[in-house]
Amino acid sequence: MRFKHISFILLPLFFLLSCQSEEATIENPTAKGGKRYGGTFKFMSVEKIRSLYPIFSGDVYTMRVISQLFDPLLTIDPKTGKACPAIAESFKVNDDATVYTFKIRKGVKFHEDPCFKGKTKEVTAHDVKFSLEIACSALNKNKVYFLLGSRIEGVDSFHEKSKNTIPKSGVSGIQVLDDYTIQIRLKNSFSGFEKVLTHTSLGITSREAYKMYGKAIGKHPVGTGPFSLKSFDKDAIVLKRNPYYWRKDDLGNQLPFLSEVVMKYAKNKRSALLAFGKADIDIALELPIEEIDHILGSFKDAQNGKNIVHKVVSEKSMSTMYVALANQSEEFKDRRVRRAFNMAINREEIIDLDLQGEGWAVANGFLPEMEGYPKGDVIGHQHNLEEARALMAQAGYPDGENFPTVDFYVNSIKGSTGHKTCMAIARQIKKNLNVNLNIVLCTIEERERAIVSGKAKIWRSGWIADYPSPENFLTLFYSKHLNDNASTVNAFKFKNTEYDSIFERALLENDSDQRMSLFAQCDQLIIDEGAVIPVLTNDHIVMINARVRDFQVSSMESLNLTNVYIKENK
Repeated sequence: MRFKHISFILLPLFFLLSCQSEEATIENPTAKGGKRYGGTFKFMSVEKIRSLYPIFSGDVYTMRVISQLFDPLLTIDPKTGKACPAIAESFKVNDDATVYTFKIRKGVKFHEDPCFKGKTKEVTAHDVKFSLEIACSALNKNKVYFLLGSRIEGVDSFHEKSKNTIPKSGVSGIQVLDDYTIQIRLKNSFSGFEKVLTHTSLGITSREAYKMYGKAIGKHPVGTGPFSLKSFDKDAIVLKRNPYYWRKDDLGNQLPFLSEVVMKYAKNKRSALLAFGKADIDIALELPIEEIDHILGSFKDAQNGKNIVHKVVSEKSMSTMYVALANQSEEFKDRRVRRAFNMAINREEIIDLDLQGEGWAVANGFLPEMEGYPKGDVIGHQHNLEEARALMAQAGYPDGENFPTVDFYVNSIKGSTGHKTCMAIARQIKKNLNVNLNIVLCTIEERERAIVSGKAKIWRSGWIADYPSPENFLTLFYSKHLNDNASTVNAFKFKNTEYDSIFERALLENDSDQRMSLFAQCDQLIIDEGAVIPVLTNDHIVMINARVRDFQVSSMESLNLTNVYIKENK
């Protein structure tokens, strides 16, 4: 079989790599290039983190911590959007993109842990096989089965046997060729598979740790990342520097620079911003724009010593905030009702009046902008009251008559941007369709339980790209991901044979332009069916203490602290 070899020679600063076979000790805090070792980076989360095991995570708040603890096979170069080396130093793909062969980097070590008798252990292809197989399992908490389950040969039979334990037989399509070589055989051609393997939840894990900690594995993460777990309690998560980390920067400095990373909890975004103003944390994420000047004042104030010296960094977010509909529920099984709800909402008005200009109204489909995707070809729902009311009447609900009051689950804090957005949506639906939506404020966990139980018929949600591909968004509507426990992937219970057919053709298409065109057709079909209510996208804006250096903001709203260092302001 002929292979195309993909090698990596020139890499940007962020991804320049090397191995470290012995423990690195930092006696001198000064590093090359004026950088420094030591210091603690502090940030906050507005959502509670329950588990730090990769496959059990499904929200951006947890991912931001997990990405410090685990490395996947490949990672995304933020400048090019292409897959680059991580645990795998190189890979080969056969001509029809059905066989991927990965060469595992030598010298990569797991964190020190009791599961290795207090020592470390080198990562091998056997660890990679275990990590991919557990992501293919039917374990109750596994949130990422959709990433690999429909793609790799032999997953179906493995999945059926893996509800409680991981079968020793493994997945037939994942084969260890030698200690540093692993091969993955796909059911069908899929030239974008390497991007899937950059997903944070596919970080390489240890079989020994899983065997030792069992159900408590979420509190005992053992990975290869730049930081390892120091403590995990109800108030905070503290990470410490991994002295065995395998990366160096382009100046030869052993990474990471930071000694510790501390994540605490905030009641809401405003309280996190207040903490930033007091220098209690180093970065404010998901900024409440309307509060910034009120709490921190201007940049000129900072220069004059009236507040913390800081900088604001912005990147177009590869995300979508939407209102989800249970497509098979009694309330929303009629396509006309779903389309009417979409047309009854004036997105521009919500942003201009309710959000004070924060965000961008979705006008073209469900997907955000991304490289190569013809977003402009997709025609989104326009605000059209006459058409919306006519559709409701055709569906048997003239002027909202006989349509029940529906609980609207909103995972947000009272008065937050999310709450304001959903209040505006409920208000418009009442005014324009005479339908009552009863807002139920809840946590992500409470919302997920309501979705799984079938209690939730309409809810607020959002999706941030795990990797830069339309497929990552469109897979949410693929009917082969339908299952009774879905709270993330196809929680809409959307089932459409035409959509599935086009989506599958796109996955098999090796020509990039043709593949993107097919993805756009899928996007259009989602809109035409009213399967979901896309509302807005946001810029990803973060505020950073000026003492923090070499921080890179990501369009996928991730948090990578590998190259970050602290240089105190004078």
